[in-house]
Amino acid sequence: MQPAASVSSEENIRRLQSLKFEDVGWGCGWRNIQMLASHLLVQRQEAREVLFGGVGFVPDIPSLQRWLEIAWGKGFDAAGSDDFDQKIYGKRTWIGTTECAALFRSFGLRARIADFCFSTPPDDVVKPPQVIGPMDKYLNRSDASDPGSSSNAKCCPESVNGQQLLANWVWSYFSDNSRFSRSGCNQVVVTEKAPLYFQHDGHSRTIVGIQLKNLPNGMQQSNLLILDPAHKTQVLESCLSKKVGWQRFIKRGVHTLKKTEYQLCYVDPGIAAGPELEKLKTLDSSRFEFEHL
Repeated sequence: MQPAASVSSEENIRRLQSLKFEDVGWGCGWRNIQMLASHLLVQRQEAREVLFGGVGFVPDIPSLQRWLEIAWGKGFDAAGSDDFDQKIYGKRTWIGTTECAALFRSFGLRARIADFCFSTPPDDVVKPPQVIGPMDKYLNRSDASDPGSSSNAKCCPESVNGQQLLANWVWSYFSDNSRFSRSGCNQVVVTEKAPLYFQHDGHSRTIVGIQLKNLPNGMQQSNLLILDPAHKTQVLESCLSKKVGWQRFIKRGVHTLKKTEYQLCYVDPGIAAGPELEKLKTLDSSRFEFEHL
């Protein structure tokens, strides 16, 4: 029997929201980094020893900005940092997957980026690659089928539409290396995999899992399970305690993915050192393209 849902270990993720007088309108990227870091600090001992100097807790946004400047100073995504003149501390500046990856890579973590492109221009039109985050134009795109790609997730057949391709990738990611499962009317697999930093034009969120729902027509519906920094924690907690209305905050069906470009940042296990760490200074990504017929 195939599991109905595959999720990251939820007790190891600290949900964080943007605050009205601190970072509303620009801080979603930093909040998602904090949520990802909260999982890594609890779930991965090797990450806890190196992240943020081994302090063992999630820094606030100004401190994260300092850490990103340090990462740039060490040469991680040096080309992209030119957009900020190597300075981001104290700025209300949007960030994206590249900043997330550069920050985590500076500690030796194997942060990876996956690109999903759902549309292509007509044959007679040459269109430059779309830029999602401030420094994404500096990414080196690699073929998703490249055996050197760090992702263990598999690309879906071309017959699958673009949005479903992303959902299948997420399912494969969370279903791999499951820690344990709970069986019942709705089977759930809880994994050791870290959450996914989920970026699109104008906003970013954190994917903590995915649900497959069997429909009466025999088809399956995929729902991404998402924590959104724009949602108030108190409201979500109230809905969860009452078991009413929480789905509208957490579940996002494939049909809601209206953008043409999405990016995911994820962290593979282990700590890089030596030549591998040096190689991580140059950001790259695996690109999954879907052409509309």
